[in-house]
Amino acid sequence: MEPVEEKVKAYHSSFLEPTQIIGNTAILPFRTKIRGPAPPFTSEEQDIIDETLYYFKANVFFRTYEIKSESDRLLIYITLYITECLKKLQRCSNKSQAQNEMYSLAISRFDLPGDAGFPLNSVYGKPASSTDADFLKSYLTQLRQEVGLRVLDRVFGEDGKPSKWWLCFAKKKFMDKSLSGPGQ
Repeated sequence: MEPVEEKVKAYHSSFLEPTQIIGNTAILPFRTKIRGPAPPFTSEEQDIIDETLYYFKANVFFRTYEIKSESDRLLIYITLYITECLKKLQRCSNKSQAQNEMYSLAISRFDLPGDAGFPLNSVYGKPASSTDADFLKSYLTQLRQEVGLRVLDRVFGEDGKPSKWWLCFAKKKFMDKSLSGPGQ
């Protein structure tokens, strides 16, 4: 009898009812105190950011990822952004410096789906109008700020020292992609 090979599968988003879709990316509510266009998150349960952080260490090892919903596209974006955060945080010696880096990264210029520099244009749809593009830009900026704060809390825990158990993932490339250009 031959051994049966079980294929490990990536984790997918459980948020299957987005409030809105732009291009083919879900706009989902999340908990935040940062001002922006994200729909309010009223539940005490986990949001899309919590879900992505929870599955990050498992998902980041996958070179391919089957997209099963529009919410998976947001999960992919957040996963890639967490990696960008970790790259910045590995150069920070304290939480104060790290907070400044996370804010700068969140508000820095970034490409949207459809822009020439966006790394996953093959699986993301371009916003249908400039109004949709502006909304998506604002939404992702707000999302990036919140993700940065939550990653910061995990990397610089109670003792204020960086966690090697998070920073060791800074060099991983989910789906062999990066939101930053080569060499950054």
